[in-house]
Amino acid sequence: MFHKEGFKIITIAAIVVVLGILGADKFVDIDWLVKVIQITFLVFFILILQFFRNPKRTTLINDEHIIAPVDGKVVVIEEVEEPEYFKDKRIQVSIFMSPLNVHVTRYALSGLVKYSKYHPGKYLVAWHPKASTENERTTIVVENTVFGEVLYRQIAGAMAKRIVNYAEVGQKVTQGTDAGFIKFGSRVDLYLPLGTKINVKIGDSVKGGEQIVASK
Repeated sequence: MFHKEGFKIITIAAIVVVLGILGADKFVDIDWLVKVIQITFLVFFILILQFFRNPKRTTLINDEHIIAPVDGKVVVIEEVEEPEYFKDKRIQVSIFMSPLNVHVTRYALSGLVKYSKYHPGKYLVAWHPKASTENERTTIVVENTVFGEVLYRQIAGAMAKRIVNYAEVGQKVTQGTDAGFIKFGSRVDLYLPLGTKINVKIGDSVKGGEQIVASK
């Protein structure tokens, strides 16, 4: 299964690959070079398919759990000042996605969307300390009956050139459902209330939509 955000790119890539394979066969006279070109086009197409895959995940909905919003590696767990919405101290948990990870963003908790804002910005590497405040990003706040307001931020990376965010203010959302997509390498930050129990550690690989990253 592939994410709907990839349908157009997959279609264009398929056309390019077919034309490339046929063109190599017709216009290149060296047999080994034809094979190299054709294999290169096929590998390119496989990478595109791999990037836009959207595997089914089974979410056990629980208001006392914060689940991973994306697949990736935990790169930050620290108490920080959140300057945009809360303007106070929160626990930041950041998950970095490589181009090989699934890039679907899922809601980490159920609740009511209180805030959703897009910010244009730079394309620093996603693990850069200033990426949270200087890169292209979207900030979303979901209010939950157990945790109160929880903020998550989709952050573009050096390769990511488009963030897709489905959250709209006033919308009721369900934990584990599709919240958006980030194209080609990126990061998601969670900002949790102080005192939240963190269930992961730096360096852990997490599975979006299923793995519990924090709890009451």
